[in-house]
Amino acid sequence: MSHTPAPSFGIATAPQQVDYPDLQRVWREADTVPEIEHAWLFDHLLPIFGAPDGPIFEGWTLLSALAAQTRRLRVGVLVTSNRFRPPAVLAKIATTVDIVSDGRLDLGIGVGSRPSHPIARREYEAHGLPYLDTADAVAGLAEACTVIKRLWTEDEPFDFAGSQVQLSGAFGNPKPVQRPHPPIMIGGRAAATLRIVAEHADLWNIPGGDIDDVVARSAMLDRYCAEIGRDPAAITRSIHLGVSYEDPGSTRKAIAEALDGGFTHVVLGLPAPWPADVARWVADEVIAPSR
Repeated sequence: MSHTPAPSFGIATAPQQVDYPDLQRVWREADTVPEIEHAWLFDHLLPIFGAPDGPIFEGWTLLSALAAQTRRLRVGVLVTSNRFRPPAVLAKIATTVDIVSDGRLDLGIGVGSRPSHPIARREYEAHGLPYLDTADAVAGLAEACTVIKRLWTEDEPFDFAGSQVQLSGAFGNPKPVQRPHPPIMIGGRAAATLRIVAEHADLWNIPGGDIDDVVARSAMLDRYCAEIGRDPAAITRSIHLGVSYEDPGSTRKAIAEALDGGFTHVVLGLPAPWPADVARWVADEVIAPSR
């Protein structure tokens, strides 16, 4: 008889149109609320909602700061754009955060913004970053996952000659706290991304919304796992759901549908501005009734 793991619940605080003291407040409070098990930032360099010239923080440096101010929460970026940082540099950044957090990092990573998104290219052009076409970006994600895991686990320098990633004498020291390495969460819904999930991910995240589509994507992932001989149950299914402060019942309904669909890792997006005691509120009004 298969055992379905108990669901875990976390929060996501997009670090845009907010200030640092507010982020500190919410994360420090969440760290004291046992019902909240993980906390997430996102990875954008310009705002994707609200004033286009409004404030936004860089995700990984902010994550390291917040990791140092918490003791219990698992922490991560939902999800890192693989287009922003060379993967060997990202491996070093992530190792640093895993050590700062004493082994609480989940590495969230994805292809990056979709070309179809109307403002997707803006943040790349504004920072002098190349915007790869989708096929190259997908190939780059697969190579990044391979390289990052090798840097985290191998005891000797190595070379890597991929179509998108080339390394000479690559080596990671120190290693992350977590063994064999921090869990890898890959975000995305496209078939090409799901094939990479099947091979590399410990967790897979998808935005909620159309629950039928989400469940269909999960079934597609099951098939890709079967094709390569991997147990689909080895990949935790994670879903991001927005929270309504005015109508928490709608959020509880979305959670129930996600749990019924086999998603056991629930990330609750908290819209800013964040009310006072928002972490306690979401635990009492949304998480506790959903267990």
